[in-house]
Amino acid sequence: MEESSSSSTRSAAQTHKIKEKEPQKGGKKRTKAEEEEEEELFNFKSKSTEEEEEDEDLSDSEDSIFSGLEDSGSDEDDDDEELSDDGDEEGLDDGELKLEQTQQIGIETKKETEETGETEETEGGRTEKAKQEDEYVHDSSDEEDIRNTVGNVPMEWYRDFPHIGYNLDGKKIYKPIRNKDELDDFLDKMDNPDYWRTVPDKQTGSDVVLSDEQVQLVNRLQRGQFGDANFNEYEPQVEFFSRDVMLHPVTNRPADKRSFIPSLIEKEKVSKLVHAIKMGWIKPRRVEDDSRGRYYDLWANEDSSILARHKMHLPAPKIPLPGHQESYNPPPEYLFTDEERALWEQQDPCDRKLPFVPRKFSSLRQVPAFSRFIHERFERCLDLYLCPRQRKMRVNVNPEDLIPKLPKPKDLQPFPTTQSLVYRGHSGLVRSISVSPSGQWLASGSDDGSVRFWEVCSSRCLKTVQVGGAVKSVAWNPNPSVCLLAVALDSVVLILSPSLADRQVVLSSERLLSAPQEADANEGAGPVTWSETEGEELNHGIRLKIQHPKAVQQVSWHAKGDYVASVMPDHSSNLQVLIHQLSRRRSQNPFRKNKGLVQCVSFHPVRPYFFVGTQRSVRIYNLVKQEMTKKLQANSKWISSMAVHPGGDHVICGSYDCRLSWFDLDLSTKPYKMLRHHKKAVRGVAYHRLYPLFASASDDGTVIVCHGTVYNDLLQNPLIVPVKVLRGHEITHDLGVLDVTFHPTQPWVFSSGADATIRLFT
Repeated sequence: MEESSSSSTRSAAQTHKIKEKEPQKGGKKRTKAEEEEEEELFNFKSKSTEEEEEDEDLSDSEDSIFSGLEDSGSDEDDDDEELSDDGDEEGLDDGELKLEQTQQIGIETKKETEETGETEETEGGRTEKAKQEDEYVHDSSDEEDIRNTVGNVPMEWYRDFPHIGYNLDGKKIYKPIRNKDELDDFLDKMDNPDYWRTVPDKQTGSDVVLSDEQVQLVNRLQRGQFGDANFNEYEPQVEFFSRDVMLHPVTNRPADKRSFIPSLIEKEKVSKLVHAIKMGWIKPRRVEDDSRGRYYDLWANEDSSILARHKMHLPAPKIPLPGHQESYNPPPEYLFTDEERALWEQQDPCDRKLPFVPRKFSSLRQVPAFSRFIHERFERCLDLYLCPRQRKMRVNVNPEDLIPKLPKPKDLQPFPTTQSLVYRGHSGLVRSISVSPSGQWLASGSDDGSVRFWEVCSSRCLKTVQVGGAVKSVAWNPNPSVCLLAVALDSVVLILSPSLADRQVVLSSERLLSAPQEADANEGAGPVTWSETEGEELNHGIRLKIQHPKAVQQVSWHAKGDYVASVMPDHSSNLQVLIHQLSRRRSQNPFRKNKGLVQCVSFHPVRPYFFVGTQRSVRIYNLVKQEMTKKLQANSKWISSMAVHPGGDHVICGSYDCRLSWFDLDLSTKPYKMLRHHKKAVRGVAYHRLYPLFASASDDGTVIVCHGTVYNDLLQNPLIVPVKVLRGHEITHDLGVLDVTFHPTQPWVFSSGADATIRLFT
């Protein structure tokens, strides 16, 4: 630091010598060009003088520390590229910057010496005047202390750059190299005694060591004290104006003349405003109507215009007139007994018939003040406040009137009521039963691999046919002129001729089965094969075998008895429904693609319609037009069974979620009625051919018989009345009644269950 200050003194002295000699040399006034040449010469000399000394102790110079221009490694190349085309500034480094700053200080020192007239040219030693000038060199104002010229720009903007700003000459101020890790920081914290008072300067990127005065200032500010230690905040107040009247004023300045004359500017403003109001340019402020904030009495005047706006105006509720019990001398029957008074006190105030206890006084003078006056006024206000603003027509409805008036079951007879016969003989689940068109014979199929033929009236088993597999479905041909039975087991449909009829019917059945087979019988049938039986199977009455590709779950006959449909539920194939013709021994797949898993099918009793029940819906197809005519939404999770009304306009569907849906095909595609009488899954449903009856069988072991009258008038809805719950089957392996069917002519119902029995209810 001493060497830098001495060099600045030397440069100042040399500069003074040069300027002193110049006017003696020429004797004339210097031109501007001469001054510029001398300025360049001065700069060159000062640079050469300083370059000799800056190599000696540049690392210790205070200017190099504050400039922040230390060598920053890889950033040298960037600096060289930016300063390449400037001839005067090429090769600038820290030393030259320091030299320029020293030159400026020397010029200032020279000016001061010229003003005082002192021209001291000592080069070796320094006088007392030079020491005073050295103090001014170190003492700098705030403006000189700012090396970074970026102003109030946030230093975070330079976070990703190698520099932190620019100096007075526009050169970049590079960040100092900070490669300290936590270990170096800890060692510095242990070794450096000034570590605790060292703070980083964001403006220059350097570390500044706080002096003792600055540390004391920070401590005072943290304690909430004043920054100046010598400031006394409890100094006595100087009262300029006191209660004592002073002879002379505080300031003896006379009052202005304008304080006695009205202002002309204000007069002009007022005259302009008055003229604008007269011309209508300025309108006075409107007085806001307070009616919006006002509250009015709703029942103050019944005929007011305000109340006329209400379409449904209600008069104010009247106060009930006082009765005998409110008299001061009521009749004795209105006074409370001790029991009534005790009961009145125990009741809640809202449950009491009277809000007070009737009392009797001998004269009106003895009646005390009314203690419930405030309560009554409050209740009156509540009556007015809570009074409805709109008249609602309240209808007093008897809950019993909402229940539809159903006819008595006695008026709906006949229907089955009692269990008459039990058909025993099967050893497994009886999954399917069917009654012959004549009503004389009953066929049943069981899991024990047998098909049994029963006489209905005597419950006697006439014939047993072993088919070699669990029977899934049996269906008697509905044509009374033939006697045939279709049996579904595994992947085969068997056509049986039980010969339980007269000779004419048996011969017609034989002619139907022995019809000549066409040459193209199997064309388009796919994997279905027809075959005739021989030997023992033929002796048992099995006449035809129809081999299917997959397991068959149901068979259903057409009303004329020549067509039979079979169902093979399978998601992976479009071959789920097949229709077979017996007379031609031909099979066909009516659907190219099945939407959903087919559960059951049925033919329309009169029209050429075909009902296909999937898990969620029932689709109705027109077999003549070969198109779908209607889709019924069952609103159930899984349809299990389906039956078509003999008239053909109504369908019932049972589902595994305990529901029975009645569809009116002329009304809607959604159920007309949903019956939830069963507690478990519904396994089978059936219509009676002649009587207005339908039945449903469930796993809860019951058969529910309902009366369902269908009217010819399309405007009249069907009458559905549950009439009887039939019980008798035992629940076996969580299975109850598996199938149900009606007698064709009598109001009887047959049911088959998991307990290997068939029961007749009459």
